[in-house]
Amino acid sequence: MSVTANRVRAGFFLDSVALMRLSRSLLALPGVEDAALMMGTPANRELLGDAGLLADEGAAASGGDLVLAVRAGDETQARAALEHAETLLRRPGQRAAAGDDWHPRTLRSATRLLEGANLALISVPGDFAAAEARKALRQGLHVMIFSDNVPLEAEVALKQEARQRGLLVMGPDCGTAIVGGVPLAFANRVAPGDIGIVGASGTGMQEVSCLVSEHGGGISHALGVGGRDLGEAVGGISTLMALRALMADPATRHVVLISKPPAAAVAARVGECLAGSDKTFTLCLIGAREFALPPNAGFASTLKEAAAQALGKAIGERFDPAALAVPARGPSIRGLFAGGTLAAEAQVVLLAAGQAVASNAPVPGASALDGAPPEAHRLLDLGDDAYTRGRPHPMIDPGVRDGPLRAALADPLAGVVLLDTVLGYGACDDPAGHLAEVLEAAPAPRPTVVASVTGTRDDPQGRAGQIERLRAAGVLVAPSNADAAALALACVAARC
Repeated sequence: MSVTANRVRAGFFLDSVALMRLSRSLLALPGVEDAALMMGTPANRELLGDAGLLADEGAAASGGDLVLAVRAGDETQARAALEHAETLLRRPGQRAAAGDDWHPRTLRSATRLLEGANLALISVPGDFAAAEARKALRQGLHVMIFSDNVPLEAEVALKQEARQRGLLVMGPDCGTAIVGGVPLAFANRVAPGDIGIVGASGTGMQEVSCLVSEHGGGISHALGVGGRDLGEAVGGISTLMALRALMADPATRHVVLISKPPAAAVAARVGECLAGSDKTFTLCLIGAREFALPPNAGFASTLKEAAAQALGKAIGERFDPAALAVPARGPSIRGLFAGGTLAAEAQVVLLAAGQAVASNAPVPGASALDGAPPEAHRLLDLGDDAYTRGRPHPMIDPGVRDGPLRAALADPLAGVVLLDTVLGYGACDDPAGHLAEVLEAAPAPRPTVVASVTGTRDDPQGRAGQIERLRAAGVLVAPSNADAAALALACVAARC
């Protein structure tokens, strides 16, 4: 019988990305079935409870405490995992005690240490993120809020205050940015250049910036605004400020805006803003079918199209899905995505081909999973809260995808399994290697597996090496996410 055990470290904080990485390392220990390191906020305690990882000690934690939680095969294994977690957590403190890795504990001390700083990245539990962001604004800092679970009313208030101060708030739940060539959070090492990006989507920004960089262009800045910014409640405050900042930037020639379809009133404000600029724009509003544009803006239905418009040339024109297709064994595509916008783009490609599509995050024209027709292709966003409650995001821990992947490989209706592989800072060190191990262990015959790799040659993981590892496992690798969806369709068509 499994044993759940917790320890609480009072008043101990690490940012969420660091905690996710530590959680992932515990999963490799003998007997450990699940593990999480989370701050003890009410929302996080609820997540731990839902995941079967909350014991009495953790239930009594406060928001400023760190909860170490494991579920293992027996008490000895659970205790060993907690001891290992304690060892990992002591390492930064030991360096600090030695005096060679001191970190300021407050924004005020950080700004004193780094004179001239003008940006704060906030990565604390959502319950505290708004307060820390407000402190940063009042010290004259632009803010990137990596934290999620920030109340909508707090986001609106922060962005209104920031606008009054002439400061930009990126986020909340802003997972990607590139500022002055510096990748922040989940971002890639791309070439510098004259293309700017404003995005409510992290993986969408990653895909476009990587395609631009890998096809001879470069990025001036990529500014995330958070997934709710273009909604009616927020009113596009950060989007409009980011667009105007890039309009005023002499190093930026062309700007790409990436988002889900905005609220109608916000779309009108965006159109008016763009019309007043002498620069050119591409709007990639995944799932939108009609959108009024000023003469200096073009519409792209996919991230690949957006990158091509920004570059002013076709990309991937030598890629021929029909020529590369392998006849699928079954009639349906099973898509398993770490990137929500990549899942949405794949839906758009399949819908444009007249296919029936179902998803847990459907774009216009697709259906929800419940009640979907049996012939529908099923595409899952595995970064959705339903899959990551109490677990790291699949970009950090690709093991989140293992269960759904094994199920898809065993599905008799699955002719193609469609995957994304996202590289960059903050992501897993070897996502392709992990995928390959799962695929190589799957019994034959298995469905055709098609994948794309979002990344660049200069990323820590190295795009070329990741592609070769996938190919060695028998995966058909397409040059972009949109191309992978087209190749998956061609494999299903070749079955007929």
